[in-house]
Amino acid sequence: MTTPGDRRAARLRTDRPHSARVWNYLLGGKDHYPPDAAIGEQILTAFPDFAAVARLQRHFLARAVRHLAGEAGIRQFLDVGTGLPTADNTHELAQRIAPESRVVYVDNDPLVLVHARALLTSTPEGHCAYVDADVRDPAHLLTEARRTLDFDQPIALTLLGIMGQLSDDENPAAVVAELLAALPAGSYLALSDGTDTSEALNTAVAAYNSQSAHTYHLRAPEEIATFFEGLDLVEPGVVPTPDWRPELSVYPGAAIRGHAVCGVGRKG
Repeated sequence: MTTPGDRRAARLRTDRPHSARVWNYLLGGKDHYPPDAAIGEQILTAFPDFAAVARLQRHFLARAVRHLAGEAGIRQFLDVGTGLPTADNTHELAQRIAPESRVVYVDNDPLVLVHARALLTSTPEGHCAYVDADVRDPAHLLTEARRTLDFDQPIALTLLGIMGQLSDDENPAAVVAELLAALPAGSYLALSDGTDTSEALNTAVAAYNSQSAHTYHLRAPEEIATFFEGLDLVEPGVVPTPDWRPELSVYPGAAIRGHAVCGVGRKG
């Protein structure tokens, strides 16, 4: 008889790299297994700047949330593809500005959810919730998010590095469109993803894909920009990750351009 523990172990797939755990390794974390570290080292050998690109993605998250909670006045966040907790998670950033902010984290890695429930604690005024769901099933994801978020009020949807985990056959543009269609006017999308503009990065990602339980799909910057169709782009538009409102945070290192783009758009 299969037990819940057996099912969790099967989902963890500790014998194969997992995107959230490899990302954790690249960011200098400790929540990963030997296969995650091994492929992380292969990625860094093929593309030594990958760790810096990963950190730049996190800094974009910080700048986007500061803008959304501050200038845009958003008080609800739907963070899809949460990854393992690090410093300056979405609710921490938002609740420093507005303690009443409500955040729903979504991931499909059981290890992420265990750590999230243990470490991501809300202010008394706000709320955090954690949803075990896959972005490939937007209907289920949205149903669970509605338990915490008021879909009659604006919501900021964050999709950082997550659309790249969907192949073209899985139609990531349709997934983004379905998620946005459920959000009211005045909501926002913050999105970033890796680009196919570097041969070295393409080689590193191919090595990852050959061994991982999940695959990542680099795309042209112009294709990533189409995820924002129908939205009003916040200045400066869809740009290399270091170039989006750099004044909102200080990145402690060289700004590496050309490997990821990002943007924020408002639903009218």
